[in-house]
Amino acid sequence: QVQFVESGGGLVQPGGSLKLSCSASGFSFNIRSLGWYRQAPGQYRIVVATISKDGKAEYADSVRGRFAIARDNAEQTVTLEMNNLKPEDTAVYYCNQQPPFGRWGQGTQVTVSS
Repeated sequence: QVQFVESGGGLVQPGGSLKLSCSASGFSFNIRSLGWYRQAPGQYRIVVATISKDGKAEYADSVRGRFAIARDNAEQTVTLEMNNLKPEDTAVYYCNQQPPFGRWGQGTQVTVSS
């Protein structure tokens, strides 16, 4: 079945960096667009970055210029490099297909705080 396993979150000070990783399985990874999503407390889950099967990346306005999404089709992984983190980036981060499909993974918590 479709499965996503996210890792790499943690506590970081404002201005710091983190790199998230997602391992995916159970579907034809190399022909699907993928995305990173986040859900802050009391808010809906939103998409922050997507990458097409050809590697074209798109970003939400709030993270453009600070975040970078990448994919490795051989390893079936998708990463999200996050720089110049802000307190408003605090959320649980998830990966999935774009548009989302199947059960969501556990996510990985990112907390930006001094």
